[in-house]
Amino acid sequence: MIRFLKSTSFRIFAVIAAALIAGSVFALATRSGSSPLTSAVSFVFSPITRLSSYVAAQFESLPISFKSSSDLAMQVRELEKKVDSLTEQLVDYEQAKNKNQFYQQFLELKEEHNDYEFAEAAIIGRDSADNLGSFTLNKGSLNGICVNDPVIYGKYLVGVVESVTPNQCIVSTILNPKVNVSAYEVRTRDLGFVTSSVELAQQGHCRMPGLASSTAVTAGGIVCTSGVGGIYPRDLIIGTIVDVVDGTVDISASAIIKPSVELTDITDVFIITSFDGQSVAK
Repeated sequence: MIRFLKSTSFRIFAVIAAALIAGSVFALATRSGSSPLTSAVSFVFSPITRLSSYVAAQFESLPISFKSSSDLAMQVRELEKKVDSLTEQLVDYEQAKNKNQFYQQFLELKEEHNDYEFAEAAIIGRDSADNLGSFTLNKGSLNGICVNDPVIYGKYLVGVVESVTPNQCIVSTILNPKVNVSAYEVRTRDLGFVTSSVELAQQGHCRMPGLASSTAVTAGGIVCTSGVGGIYPRDLIIGTIVDVVDGTVDISASAIIKPSVELTDITDVFIITSFDGQSVAK
């Protein structure tokens, strides 16, 4: 008997019996109807169960909406359409604003000079290789356009009609050395003419040569047409003086002029087809 009590089998039996008794006591103490093994397992894993339940509840409360790639692609296309629409509206607005300024300046000129007759024209062609800024308009002899008709943008001189076909005409700008415009400086009233050179045209400038070396003309002065010669009416604005330089051949000086209109930016102009004092022979 003593040998049995000391055996390994009895020791294992005793451990199992003690575990069962302890589980039963724990179950009675907690008044639970669960088996000892169930209670033990529940006790060990209950914190993990509570943690997983909390995490699941947090995910359910998040405002996350999982959408398929096709839904997202559709939203992207809709946004792109809205961007394109807004871009078109912006372009239309800028064009309308520029057009409004264009006509406002024209109306002011028309009110000041009732003798002027005009033809509105749009630029339909430019030669990118031409540094002198020449362009083609969509009006010609059928619209009353003639060679030597002055071309303007608002109150500003742009150039002169060089050649005409029934439906089109070509304009040489004031940057072209072939164009000579009688002019005066507003403050000093110094008279002269405005022309250009290839070198100056590449810089976007023209010049008023032949001024006296003692001239009071300075940078910032305004140069306008004088009306002499009958091709250009008086007081069209040509541009602003940016510099006065001494002549290289004689003792005269030249005023370097920046045209008041950015000739490469304009898209519409007016052609003056008639005005008081206009030369009969164009």
